[in-house]
Amino acid sequence: MAEPSTDPPAYIAIARKWRPQTLEEMSGQAHVTRTLKNALTSGRLHHAFLFTGARGVGKTTAARAFARALQCAKGPTPTPCGECGPCRDILAGISPDVVEIDGASNNSVDDIRNLRDGVRYLPAASRFRVYVIDEVHMLSKGAFNALLKTLEEPPPHVKFIFATTEVNKIPETILSRVQRFDFKRIPANVVAQRLRKICDAEGVTISDAALQMVARAGEGSMRDAQSLLDQVISFGGASSDDKQVADILGLVDRKYLYEMLRGVLQAEPLRCLESIESVHDNGYELAQFTVELLELVRNATIATLSEGARRFLDVSEEEKAILLDLTSGVPAEQLSRTFQVLLDVHDQVSRSTRPRLILEMAVARLVAIRPAQPVGALVDRLVDLERRMRGQGVAAPRGRDPEGERR
Repeated sequence: MAEPSTDPPAYIAIARKWRPQTLEEMSGQAHVTRTLKNALTSGRLHHAFLFTGARGVGKTTAARAFARALQCAKGPTPTPCGECGPCRDILAGISPDVVEIDGASNNSVDDIRNLRDGVRYLPAASRFRVYVIDEVHMLSKGAFNALLKTLEEPPPHVKFIFATTEVNKIPETILSRVQRFDFKRIPANVVAQRLRKICDAEGVTISDAALQMVARAGEGSMRDAQSLLDQVISFGGASSDDKQVADILGLVDRKYLYEMLRGVLQAEPLRCLESIESVHDNGYELAQFTVELLELVRNATIATLSEGARRFLDVSEEEKAILLDLTSGVPAEQLSRTFQVLLDVHDQVSRSTRPRLILEMAVARLVAIRPAQPVGALVDRLVDLERRMRGQGVAAPRGRDPEGERR
């Protein structure tokens, strides 16, 4: 009798374990999921769909969820039951009627001919035969041509779902035969909310500010952010503080960024120089420091514009409160000028062999920035000065008086 296996169960990455199973569970793509759900409800189902967008924004996930919605025994329905045979088979990846094809490795004319031959057969156990072709832009020109006729007049039991990151490489003849859905990059706040649900379910303790850092590092990709969260958990275990998360992501500790900005806005060069010294001594790249400082000044500027503009801040509520306190009484125009100076400094720092020297010398420029006075106020002061000079019998400069008359 064989001994029972003592090997630990295989680990499933967060991005796979927490992949949405239905259109309803998807985050950040409401414009896509709403249209697909309406089509399922009304029965107005096109025969070919194209999902396009950046990596990790949910194209393949949406294709699989849509396939389940089409094949569910209670459907087509926006809310598949998850219990019938087609639902279980698709979840397990063993459905004979949902065929996933990698366009990069199946891109020849012969591959498409085999697909075209299979299209003729009725579904084995479901309502449709669904073909999901990932990275469809990798098909050769001949393969696209071989697909055209089938795509234009497919049998009623066939549905095509294409996914691509490079829609510009797909021929117009194909684009004109599909319903196109453009997936957007997912906002950092939406990504952070999803990461919070995952952490709560996994029993992992990470602050909202740290999750915002992970979400921003994902740059709009849910999959990238979840992979980074996996890395953070592997390093810190069930509990990771903000500094650990920043170190893992290669980010600068936020306290140094805020100290630098505080020194700039309050004209305290010593505070700025101490921040630069701390960043340098802790081994952070100064070019990365200036990049994150630019982002912080951008957030500070938006915080001062209006209450409505603050919804564009990709920061936690705690950090938003710090920003509002720091920028109280600071005009947006001063922050805008600070951003322009920093942009020039970042360009020099990123190219210099002595970045610390460049950044320290830039402190003099940064702390000297003050709000520009309105032109109207300057004119009023000049007029007042001229009147006082006339009252004292001093000849006023030649030119035009406020009424525009030549003297």
